[in-house]
Amino acid sequence: MTQRVLITAGASGIGWAIAKAFLAQGSKVHLFDLDQDAMEKALDTDSNLSGSVGDVTSTEDVAQLAQNLDDRWNGLDVLVSNAGIAGPTAPVEDYDFAAWKSVVDVNLNGSFNVAHRVVPLLKKNGGGSILIMSSLAGRFGYPNRVAYSTTKWGLVGFTKTLSLELGPHDITVNSIHPGAVEGNRLEQVFEGRAQLSGRSVEDEKAAGLENQAIKSFTNPADIGALAVFLCGPHARTISGQQFSIDGDSKAAQ
Repeated sequence: MTQRVLITAGASGIGWAIAKAFLAQGSKVHLFDLDQDAMEKALDTDSNLSGSVGDVTSTEDVAQLAQNLDDRWNGLDVLVSNAGIAGPTAPVEDYDFAAWKSVVDVNLNGSFNVAHRVVPLLKKNGGGSILIMSSLAGRFGYPNRVAYSTTKWGLVGFTKTLSLELGPHDITVNSIHPGAVEGNRLEQVFEGRAQLSGRSVEDEKAAGLENQAIKSFTNPADIGALAVFLCGPHARTISGQQFSIDGDSKAAQ
């Protein structure tokens, strides 16, 4: 059966890797993203791909998204709630309150806002799957990243609650917890660390792997493959679970 899949922040990064994994198995995928340039670039790649530009924190944007999906698909099989921001790096006493509110608004309120509007489409379908993108920082404390870590922990409670609430409707809900993921964003992190420490980028990468049992960073395609499995026929009794994909990391850095 062809799945109908909605991915928030799906036009680049991990969201795009997940989109490509679903497209590879013949799914119809709709991307909802703020980045119009990335969206336009992505939409040229596959006839089963559609997209709309919008903000997960906007009740108007998300209501319009849900209406458009209902008009086009008359239901939904999969929601991948991937939109999130990191916020600044600072100790709690220096952490700007406006920045705190911004991270909470996107990561928690945005996740609620989308689920609030989209769950009726999954129920209308008679079942489906929700994936909530948390983080390694949703399993450990993360020094100087108080808003990010707090919201990623909050998404675990969100996942657990939705799993209990939606299970009777045959809707599974799980969270995915990536660690350090290969890509431009990770390279920028290590370049920034190297500038501060005076060490080489390669030294910073080696230090970043010290707390991992598997000494390599995660390929975003592997996150896509995990997402497809968790929304597939062999995972219908897997719900309310946290799936780490981080090389068995022992801490967030």
